[in-house]
Amino acid sequence: MQRKQLAPGVFLTELDAEKFNRCRIAIHLRYPARRESATDAAVLSMVLERGYAGCPDMTKLSRRLAALYGADLGVDLSSAGGDRVLSADICGIKQQFALAGEDLVADYADIVFGVLFDPYLVDGSFDPEAVRIEKESLRRRLQSEYNDKRLYCVRQARRRFYGDNPAGIELYGYLNEIDAVTPRTLRTEYDRILSQASIEVMVQGADAEPVARRLLDRLDAIRRTPAQITRLTPVPAAPVRHYTEEIPGLTQGKLCMLFTRDGAEDLPSIHVLRMAMGIFGGTATSRLFRNVREKQSLCYYCGSSALRAAGVMMVDSGVESANIDKAEAAILKELSDLCARPVDGEEMEQCRRTLLAGIDAVGDSLSGLASWYYGQIMRGEPLVDPEQGKAQMLAVTPQQVQEILQSYSYSVCYALTGRGEEADA
Repeated sequence: MQRKQLAPGVFLTELDAEKFNRCRIAIHLRYPARRESATDAAVLSMVLERGYAGCPDMTKLSRRLAALYGADLGVDLSSAGGDRVLSADICGIKQQFALAGEDLVADYADIVFGVLFDPYLVDGSFDPEAVRIEKESLRRRLQSEYNDKRLYCVRQARRRFYGDNPAGIELYGYLNEIDAVTPRTLRTEYDRILSQASIEVMVQGADAEPVARRLLDRLDAIRRTPAQITRLTPVPAAPVRHYTEEIPGLTQGKLCMLFTRDGAEDLPSIHVLRMAMGIFGGTATSRLFRNVREKQSLCYYCGSSALRAAGVMMVDSGVESANIDKAEAAILKELSDLCARPVDGEEMEQCRRTLLAGIDAVGDSLSGLASWYYGQIMRGEPLVDPEQGKAQMLAVTPQQVQEILQSYSYSVCYALTGRGEEADA
């Protein structure tokens, strides 16, 4: 693997893909999230996937990809702490398999860079019809949140937990702001992103030099002042707040518990954090699965996860409404037990085997490998391959797991229930 800087805020990483018969080019634009333009950013990512100046509609774009032996193109929007990442990637057969000697790498690069740097515009703004269609798609997506009660409970808990913290900006924007999105507001947000984003290109299984040249050609006409990575202020510890929402006819209650990490500016090792979550509630051998779900039968599912940059741990569970209080107490007891005593060796090894198997699977796909390395780039870590990552996982100790779990303070509990309880703020 090799990573180099091409220009201020522009980097290219070349990854080996010898065992694959396909190659992949991905580009990630990381930029500061803004509350006032979150909905524009969400619509923008959807509009960009419809085509670009060279293929201005989905039909032409689909034909172009089909002509390149069925190449796959994707556009995605994701969170990275207080930042957003707008990504585009293309995956297709390697150059040497082209039947007529076509320059496939050049074609792939032209498409993926065209999507982000040369969008289809009408009178200097985005296509009004494309914007209208994607606004309605986003509206349906946000309206459907309530129908997925697990997702709804988690998001309601997050809203109470984060408040005005940048980590709480909704990735897909806000339903009541969709009508205000216009082709011109999208253009304004698009220009901001290109100006402020740090740009990371990852090339797998292809010659990186022509890709780099095409990237710099695209950027030559763009005025850029790349922004610094957003450093989140952790949510301060406070007395726990309980919220209960009654939903008539709800057959399975939902419980979401959020914890804030003391001293969240001192970010833990990702391997220690993954081990701690695996021991607590992230695997089939975890305490929450074995004790709360299996032994006590207090829930249908119960798992834990953590957002490292935001310093937050989450437990979400599906429970009978009558068992919500018991499930909450049982979850807190398991966390208290782990904080009181280091994990025993056998429990560590059971969890470690699961996590190591996950690392082994990283190399099964081009996207898996790219995600492995891009995660390290986003965390500001030196790049290590999966085998080195396994060695780091093997070095995690019970004491490190205990120390991380001890650093979390219970903050917010949000419950959905079919029983008639009033919200307790």
